[in-house]
Amino acid sequence: MAKDKPAPRPKAVTPKGFRDYFGAEVAQRTRMLAQIAEVYHRYGFDPLETSGVETVEALGKFLPDVDRPNEGVFAWEEDGDWLALRYDLTAPLARVAAQYRNDLPSPYRRYAMGPVWRNEKPGPGRFRQFYQCDADTVGAASVAADAEICAMLADTLEAVGLAGQYVIRVNNRKVLNGVLEVAGLSGDDKEAERGIVLRAIDKLDRLGVEGVRALLGEGRKDESGDFTKGAGLSEAQAEVVMGFVEAEKRMNEVDVRDAMDAQDDAVIEMIGREMSYRSNPNKLVEREKSVGDLANGMMVNYLRQLVEASPVGTEGVDELALIYDLLAAQGYGPDRIVIDPSVVRGLGYYTGPVYEAELTFDVTDEKRNVRNFGSVAGGGRYDDLVKRFTGQAVPATGVSIGVDRLLAALHATGRLDTTEAGPVVVTVMDRARMAEYQAMVADLRKAGIRAEVYLGNPKNFGNQLKYADKRNSPIAIIAGGDEFDRGVVQIKDLILGAQIAQSATAEEWKDRPQQREIGLSDLVAEVQQMLADQAR
Repeated sequence: MAKDKPAPRPKAVTPKGFRDYFGAEVAQRTRMLAQIAEVYHRYGFDPLETSGVETVEALGKFLPDVDRPNEGVFAWEEDGDWLALRYDLTAPLARVAAQYRNDLPSPYRRYAMGPVWRNEKPGPGRFRQFYQCDADTVGAASVAADAEICAMLADTLEAVGLAGQYVIRVNNRKVLNGVLEVAGLSGDDKEAERGIVLRAIDKLDRLGVEGVRALLGEGRKDESGDFTKGAGLSEAQAEVVMGFVEAEKRMNEVDVRDAMDAQDDAVIEMIGREMSYRSNPNKLVEREKSVGDLANGMMVNYLRQLVEASPVGTEGVDELALIYDLLAAQGYGPDRIVIDPSVVRGLGYYTGPVYEAELTFDVTDEKRNVRNFGSVAGGGRYDDLVKRFTGQAVPATGVSIGVDRLLAALHATGRLDTTEAGPVVVTVMDRARMAEYQAMVADLRKAGIRAEVYLGNPKNFGNQLKYADKRNSPIAIIAGGDEFDRGVVQIKDLILGAQIAQSATAEEWKDRPQQREIGLSDLVAEVQQMLADQAR
């Protein structure tokens, strides 16, 4: 009788598009989430934690592929219903706002943090599971709520250490809707084309002007050979949209005299300030602010002319101007907030103001090319999302921060170390004295010191020190029978030992012994002092 073949061993590999996080990475993310939560809490937002699984019906038509519910998300069928891992944190909020609408205050202000999952093509730095950190206000129709989100986003980026290295770009989907209306793309029969146009504009920073123009037409083929179908617009239609896409370039080509001829008092006043600053170089900071105000003011005028035939577009321009005024009144000027028509956000549920936080410094990518770091957060107004559940219009606005992107940015600026200090390790020289080793480590922990007893095989003492090195431990405590009998321990400075190993000589460190004997009663105080010295 033939023996059954043993079952094949599973491969120890991470699934494609996913990754594992260790030690320092997890600790750094936890600290960052706490910093973000502190800012959100200060603004009056409450925490909310929703299920990681939603019905596909609740996620709705905003998935990448409407006809196939398992495309774009990780979904499965159960008892005739489709369930899916949440695609973002906003759709679950809409469901919560509808489900608990009689119990929640209105407006309802919440923040949420956690992983989301997207069944998309993975790539360098692009994973199928990643952390988001959202804050939203549900039930406030005023654009003051949008301005507040932008201010809070600015404060958050500064709280994590990115002051002066970001800009928040603000636009309004109503302006774009006005552009689409002028281009002849309004109406239910043009929904597919509008979706392609929105996604194309949203990829401007990655594809460039010509890439967007190609997607407005027949489509484009990427470097891998994959072809993306375009919107199929005519040359005339595409030119209207490109007037919006290239708004900044085309605005700069307009003579300032046009603004003067239009008798725009705000622009004339800013031009006058600019002329005065040119004669006084000592007012450089004020001048830069004036130039930024001038640029934002002229952008408003340009957009107003672009959509003047569209009432909804004009309404969007008015809202943009109000948001900028509200932020400026709080001290958030053009050094942090700019009006940028290229920001449209790719998802289909945005209905009004949209915003994106972009980091302004350069990094070197995997191919050693220097490029701008790019976006780390985005959001906007989505007044129709809760309506899907209730049938009644419920205004809402919010922002989502890509936590992993933000961590990568801090690593790129050198603000985060790739290693994390490990625990103080109490080595074991005598197994029979384990209770005394545990008492030592307990005293260290009571003093707030991270510490552990070596719990591997203590037979080879060298392996214990190798373990401590692998753990990036700052200090090792050594005590055998002789030390316990005399009431002393050996305390070994592992950081100093590493420095001596690098310099290949102990001469320059002779005033700081790498290892010394101390009284057992002095252990906690000595460890505290040594950790303080190492931190200097």
